[in-house]
Amino acid sequence: MLLKPILVQGKELSGVAGFVETVKPILPIPAIAFAMWVLWLMFRRTWRELDEDAHEQRAELLARGKVDRRPFIALVMCAVILAMQEYYGGRSYFDQAIAPTLTRLAETRTWLWLALTRYDELWGYAWWASTRISGYVAPFLVWKIAFRKDSLRDLGLRVHGFFDHAWIYILFLAIVLPAMLVVAQSPDFGAYYPFYKASQRSWFDFLAWESMYFAQFFALEMFFRGFWLGVLRKSFGSGAIFAMAVPYCMIHFGKPYLEACGAIIAGVALGSLAMKTRSIYQGFLVHITVAGLMDWLSLRRRHCTPLGFWPPETPVGCMEQAALRDALARQIEIVAGSVFAILLVIAVVLTLRARRRRQKI
Repeated sequence: MLLKPILVQGKELSGVAGFVETVKPILPIPAIAFAMWVLWLMFRRTWRELDEDAHEQRAELLARGKVDRRPFIALVMCAVILAMQEYYGGRSYFDQAIAPTLTRLAETRTWLWLALTRYDELWGYAWWASTRISGYVAPFLVWKIAFRKDSLRDLGLRVHGFFDHAWIYILFLAIVLPAMLVVAQSPDFGAYYPFYKASQRSWFDFLAWESMYFAQFFALEMFFRGFWLGVLRKSFGSGAIFAMAVPYCMIHFGKPYLEACGAIIAGVALGSLAMKTRSIYQGFLVHITVAGLMDWLSLRRRHCTPLGFWPPETPVGCMEQAALRDALARQIEIVAGSVFAILLVIAVVLTLRARRRRQKI
């Protein structure tokens, strides 16, 4: 029963992409095993340091006869936030509870700017993004009340020393981008991204969506790699990283299978990186680079990259303007690729300078 659709899908594609589609159900098992071995080689010293620090912290609490309140407060709060986002932060809840009110407002002259009939889907994703951002950021405020001596900057928000570890960001991209180009050939990938399907109709739609998408990713990194790891590393040591990878994988349920499995690797990798650098910014850059390219590659595969800045009055199919869309997309890719290459060179230079300064010290 399971092999028939898999084999058919594999035959529709050729080369590496066809092979990946054929063995997709079992492919993540050796891939994750290999990735965990590589991550162990890269971060075993960091994991050891986290375990030693947690052992000292817990031994001190036990010696003083106190109970560690961090897991109790942090994990219960995280569970509540994730549950609320699942049931009240989606577009289905927006359509049922929020959209009717916005529709009534949009009918009045004061609220005409809502343009709900034209941007109804975009407003739905604005609700989705805002609930994610507010939910992911809220624990920082609560934590400062519960543990006033803790510095919020220690929860992954320190900028100092960014370029000391920028090489890891470059290494991650060198590994992830080729794999993403292969996965981008998968049929379910092209049908799933971008979330906001109307992003293909104009640059306004595309840029508005990507802005919300990227802001949500920054809040997500604050929550999983900043707050979760920052407050639980003293209790769980390196175990906080692997505990975080479980719900991080689960929030990807419903997305393409390989991406959900890849979230296990990404959770451990980005979590270890955040603990090594004490910063979420490298992980955030990796996340938005991959996410932005996934959306772009999906649109490119369907010849649906945006053409005009504002949505046309009359909808036009992608294939009717495929040549124009592809020509503009190629020009943008040349410019964007050049800018990215320049920024990459600058990052490499600054990283080398930072390492030289550190060696002199």
